[in-house]
Amino acid sequence: MAQEEASRVLYQFHILLLKMSPAIWRRVLVPSDQSLADLHHILQIVMGWDDTHLHRFLIHGKTHGLSREGGLWFRSDPKQIQLGDLHLQLKERFVYEYDFEAFWQHQIRLEKILPVNPLKTYPICISGARQAPPEWCNGPLAYLEQKQYNSLGHIERRLLELVEYEEERVGAYQEEVATMLVWLQAETFDRSAVNAHLALFAVGDPRWRETEKVSRHG
Repeated sequence: MAQEEASRVLYQFHILLLKMSPAIWRRVLVPSDQSLADLHHILQIVMGWDDTHLHRFLIHGKTHGLSREGGLWFRSDPKQIQLGDLHLQLKERFVYEYDFEAFWQHQIRLEKILPVNPLKTYPICISGARQAPPEWCNGPLAYLEQKQYNSLGHIERRLLELVEYEEERVGAYQEEVATMLVWLQAETFDRSAVNAHLALFAVGDPRWRETEKVSRHG
């Protein structure tokens, strides 16, 4: 046990959502004894995804992921593969794909290997920029087109139109207003909220599964 603890290190990963401009990214510290399945859940939390779609890792020419009935099947069990087992080298990159229809691709790069601070809880997100696209956006191109359309000027004009309606009719537009709020917050990233939910994940508190889209809500 002491030997295992001595060999435990932190991986500093930089996560970049590809084909996005301006860039959407996260930087996280993950212990080397976390499994690939753990990393999948960590990525879902820091990106604010719902984990309702298929996914896979592409590492060293092999695919890994959680097998699901009616979906992809993988030879390896990601719950049994620790990150340390992958023998990643500094600056090495691998790919995480999520939702094969929208095809969100994440480039994950190992930036640093650091000692574990026993006084801190891991995993932890140390920086990031911008919210990940909503689940209902059909891929990078569709997201960028919708984001350009939903500019601040467009939203301001639409809100002025809505406030002109009688109060009892405004309720019919709640969903539209909620969608507008997504676009208004697109350039923000609530790291404290993400870390609150990573802390739940770290101690095995099942409430982490109930905190969807945390990177989009303050």
